[in-house]
Amino acid sequence: MGQNKLQAKKIAFLGMMLALIIVLLWLERMLPPLPALPPNMKLGLSNIVVMFCLLFIGKKEAISLVFFKALFNMFMRGPIGGLLSLSGGFLSIFAVILVIWITKNKASYILLGIVGALFHNVGQLIAFCIFMRTWLLFIFYSPVLLIAGTILGIVTGTLLKVSLPALQKAHIEFGAGKDRKQ
Repeated sequence: MGQNKLQAKKIAFLGMMLALIIVLLWLERMLPPLPALPPNMKLGLSNIVVMFCLLFIGKKEAISLVFFKALFNMFMRGPIGGLLSLSGGFLSIFAVILVIWITKNKASYILLGIVGALFHNVGQLIAFCIFMRTWLLFIFYSPVLLIAGTILGIVTGTLLKVSLPALQKAHIEFGAGKDRKQ
């Protein structure tokens, strides 16, 4: 198969993944607030798609999805929403990449989900504190985000593992991805 055709399939697949991210973001906005969670905290369902792409497609592609997800959030929630999505998304993905590298690609999906959720929260909180010019929020809100991020990270890591067969099946049409031991 020609290089151009493989590249086109990869771009088409990433376009499908971005569309899935947008649908999941929209779905989360439609859900009622989750009980016992901080205000405006979401499950992070779209992060499942980003983690899949990171693990099975590539780092550059996953980072691109984070950027386009933030751009979409900027259009939907305004510049602050875009900034929070970008800062949380980038810190999260770099932390997950670091964990994958440290564990030599043997970290569980649940661990990656927890790391991703915690660093997403931290990235958003840092950006918000810089924007608001106060660190008091960071001091008081961090313990809450630590607990909520751990719980939601377990949920997203578990959902990633459960959704892998469907995501991998979709990926088969667009060429082989990276193998990863489950």
